[in-house]
Amino acid sequence: MHRDEPGPPRHRHTHSAGTARPDGTRRALRIGLGGPVGSGKTATVAALCRALREEFALAVVTNDIYTREDAAFLLRAAVLPPERIAAVETGACPHTAIRDDISANLEAVEDLEEAAAPDGGLDLVLVESGGDNLTAVFSRGLADAQIFVIDVAAGDDIPRKGGPGITTADLLVVNKTDLAPYVGSDLEAMARDAAAQRGSRPVVFTSLNSEDGVAPVAEWTRARLAAWQQAAPAA
Repeated sequence: MHRDEPGPPRHRHTHSAGTARPDGTRRALRIGLGGPVGSGKTATVAALCRALREEFALAVVTNDIYTREDAAFLLRAAVLPPERIAAVETGACPHTAIRDDISANLEAVEDLEEAAAPDGGLDLVLVESGGDNLTAVFSRGLADAQIFVIDVAAGDDIPRKGGPGITTADLLVVNKTDLAPYVGSDLEAMARDAAAQRGSRPVVFTSLNSEDGVAPVAEWTRARLAAWQQAAPAA
């Protein structure tokens, strides 16, 4: 846990607000993934790493309240080298660490970037929130874009309920579509309700049990990365 390490206080980084590293090069794009417990956030992160790791230099920061379970899952799955996976134990409500006091997450992200700098740096850092409710959003000081993951097993009324996570996320992922026939969820109704809540913001439906099930999320991420890398870095 970054906030409770022994010894004197560590130097806090100061280049987070801009898009450039201290050497003037563009820092990594930071994408936050939020959503309720059990929606498939960690599975989505793992699938994204597998889909993108041959194209881009990736790293992941996971959040859990009292454990490092999500990071341990990613390590066991060997989706990235161990040094590219960091864990933050929030010790409090998960959204606090991604919205209100982002210092532990920000330190983890920047430590990963600095460690990777001798090898050419990172292109993308995925920051996975601990399981939270529909109000969870990332501070823009931590994440440049946000993915919000819900699943059909929680009920097909979830998009209709709205909340900042659903209405404002840059991408809404409706996961576990393969379970819809077994839990009585109406995917067409979910699509209509999501569109009504989100307007022009994109919505994708995924089943990570199918081959290339994460493909629509990976394509969206590639597009965000292309736009990020083409823009000039700003201090």
